[in-house]
Amino acid sequence: MSITQERTEELVKEFGRGENDTGSPEVQIAILTERVRNLTEHMLTHKKDLHSRRGLIAMVGQRRRLLDYLKRKSNDRYQAILKALELRR
Repeated sequence: MSITQERTEELVKEFGRGENDTGSPEVQIAILTERVRNLTEHMLTHKKDLHSRRGLIAMVGQRRRLLDYLKRKSNDRYQAILKALELRR
């Protein structure tokens, strides 16, 4: 369900503004998107896992808030992250 440290480092390098940038909205959105996709696969096989469903809903909400923040601050970066992660809005 969770992502590996190597995958997290790949996402930081790909979406970070610097080498060790883990706090920018783009990196946080990319990590949350990876976790949401993994948890969505888990939910397909474990339909009655309500605890994981609650966590999934919380992660989707957090990602939505980060995307809204990024859209307010920089629409260009917002559009770029949507395209890179293939998110709908």
